[in-house]
Amino acid sequence: MKAIIPVAGAGTKLRPHTYTQPKALIPLAGKTILSIIIDQLLDAGIQEYVLITGYLGDKIQDYVKKQYPQIKVHFITQNERKGLGHAIYLTREVVGNDDLFIVLGDTICEYDVKDFLSQSGSVLGVKKVDDPRNFGVAEIDEQGMITRVVEKPHIPKSNMALVGLYKISDTENLFNCLSNLILKDDLSQDETNLTDALECMIKAGSKFSPYKVLNWFDCGKKDTLLESNATLLKKFGGVVAEEHNFENIIIIPPVSIAPGCEIRNSIIGPNVAIGEKTYINYSIVKDSIIGSFTKLFDVVLHDSIIGSDTEIKGETRTLNIGDNTEIDLG
Repeated sequence: MKAIIPVAGAGTKLRPHTYTQPKALIPLAGKTILSIIIDQLLDAGIQEYVLITGYLGDKIQDYVKKQYPQIKVHFITQNERKGLGHAIYLTREVVGNDDLFIVLGDTICEYDVKDFLSQSGSVLGVKKVDDPRNFGVAEIDEQGMITRVVEKPHIPKSNMALVGLYKISDTENLFNCLSNLILKDDLSQDETNLTDALECMIKAGSKFSPYKVLNWFDCGKKDTLLESNATLLKKFGGVVAEEHNFENIIIIPPVSIAPGCEIRNSIIGPNVAIGEKTYINYSIVKDSIIGSFTKLFDVVLHDSIIGSDTEIKGETRTLNIGDNTEIDLG
């Protein structure tokens, strides 16, 4: 089985961070979104990966080759933003007729990966939501099988949202449906949607069963990214690297502090993730994500995302700042 991870999106809802960093490499609870996903799949025994890259794709390639030299990985470039369905279609020659597992690169799910993959036939990950109008939605019959999927319905007939996990056993039908959609230029919201291809597969006779995940973390926007960071830190606990220089500080767990950080005269936490070799002095930081090689002096930050290689001096603020920035709030 091959795992496909689409990471070609520009991440416009996370700007300014995604001007210089792919969304999949945004830090989260001491790791990156992509590393959390790959680690889950590696634990389940998957060794072959197809990553669909686009914007800042070279950074994705460099990161994966450095962090995961042991895996077999294919990189495919989606040069035009034509939707998730189009992205998956580009993998057809690499995938062939093998079973595949599609995991979206901007969401993290809490679930038993081995159990998910052990289910017979094709399987779609789902989670009950209060308002399903902004998601792909699965309609499920009394026998527990998926009878229909629809993307962002105006009047949903189900509250079971698709969470970005797709185990496909009938790959030939998948690629036939994607090919037909692309040839007909059958677009939903100016894109070729994977959900439309799945609906095509159901109409052609493919069977899909639902798999309910425990939790679903949306990492595509600032607010949900911070919420996911806090939840994951609380669930798995933070890690403070042994390589550090601390003086007169208070740490309120959970926090994650990468190696090489120098922190003085400060209060850190709760729910804070700090990248490597960051300097903080006379500051209070809570409920925030701080990038690597960043300098904070005399600031109070909360509910903030600060990019890497950034310098901030000043006073209390709620900020959303990208990489390579210098700000003086004094």
